[in-house]
Amino acid sequence: MKNTEKEEKMNAKSAVTNDEVVFHAARRINQSLTASMEKRALQWMAERAPKWLTSDQLTLLGLGAQVGAGFCYALSRYDRRALLLAILCLALNWFGDSMDGTLARVRRQQRPRYGFYVDHMVDIFGSVALMCGLGCSRFLHWQTAIAMLVAFLMLSSESYLATYTLSCFQLSQGIFGPTEIRILLIAGNLALLRSPYSTLFGQRMLLFDLGGTIAAAGMFAMAILITVRHTAQLYRQEPLP
Repeated sequence: MKNTEKEEKMNAKSAVTNDEVVFHAARRINQSLTASMEKRALQWMAERAPKWLTSDQLTLLGLGAQVGAGFCYALSRYDRRALLLAILCLALNWFGDSMDGTLARVRRQQRPRYGFYVDHMVDIFGSVALMCGLGCSRFLHWQTAIAMLVAFLMLSSESYLATYTLSCFQLSQGIFGPTEIRILLIAGNLALLRSPYSTLFGQRMLLFDLGGTIAAAGMFAMAILITVRHTAQLYRQEPLP
């Protein structure tokens, strides 16, 4: 009995060691509109960042800012000026979310598994907070907010599965990435300060309902198309005997 327990412990330790040996960070692909300019800017800032600033602090800043943006959207139901605070939070979210990995790479302090796991769980929690805040505002119906959140989670899940199975992490889908989405949100906030409504084919509707419906439909379509493409790719790589 004791020998069996010892063997199990040895196997567990061996499994951990083997995982650490065979783990390889996936190839990162970013083809978004702002990718090259953003990469240069982040590299420049990371090389000049103060010594006391750490990647974990930046990750927490990104999460706190995204939760703060959701809170500001909820407040905008009562005072539209809260949208300006939401813009500030989105900018801070970009800084924290984009800089944490760059800082780790510049300082050669990469923790591939830890960084990948924590960064993307933070993205999920932050996105839930953001969509809840939008749903609480008077600028977007709950149905649209939920549709966007579900579509985002589907697309994210596909990306994480593809990272594991294809060793390729797609940071953007086409020309759109997280930075482009933040830019669109900021532009939408500025438009909301003028009027929360838009007119399409003679029908008056909420501006964010229109944009959110287009965004959700686009993400659903991308999730389906990418799933089909990656399924075909994996089928070719692993044909039946």
